[in-house]
Amino acid sequence: MYKVVKRVLDILFAVILLVLLLPLMTVVAGLVKIDSPGPVLFRQRRVGRGGKVFEIWKFRSMVVGNDVRDGSRANQCTRVGRVIRRLSIDELPQLFNVLVGQMSFVGPRPWIEEYWENMNERERGRAAVRPGITGLAQVMGRNGLTVFQKIEYDLLYVEKFSLWQDVKVMGRTVVRVMTGKGADAAKEGVLDDIAELAESRRASLR
Repeated sequence: MYKVVKRVLDILFAVILLVLLLPLMTVVAGLVKIDSPGPVLFRQRRVGRGGKVFEIWKFRSMVVGNDVRDGSRANQCTRVGRVIRRLSIDELPQLFNVLVGQMSFVGPRPWIEEYWENMNERERGRAAVRPGITGLAQVMGRNGLTVFQKIEYDLLYVEKFSLWQDVKVMGRTVVRVMTGKGADAAKEGVLDDIAELAESRRASLR
């Protein structure tokens, strides 16, 4: 029953927020366009519920051509990009992902396909629910966590799937957005995380 209620709430709040935040999103889109050459939106293939691939949307915060998977190049954010990332404003276009049913407000963050390809069956259990704009791993440490810690928090979220858990995650998310805690780029890049996952999977098969 909660899955139905959660979906109804997702649609309701996505519509309300899109109406309320449309002026802000219009201004941000204009600033992104003026600040540096390139598209307003950053689009990337991510793995969603049940392993289904979809395209996630964000306001572009990096210079065109920057490999966002490489943490060593995270300093190539644009001037506007640094601000909108710190305030998590770059995530606002994902309200459309929520509206069309690809994402939820709360759930495991959707990762790129290379993560999925290097996960074992247990780790893929994090895809049992819709991915979220925010999630348990984000409020428990975000970029300060290892890839394996993030997965464990994702699996814990799936195990304890409930309205009360979502309320707590949303509350902690508001605090983190206001303080900017954990918003800085991780010291290790996505490629390092994927390499660790791949090595762990190879070790388990030996």
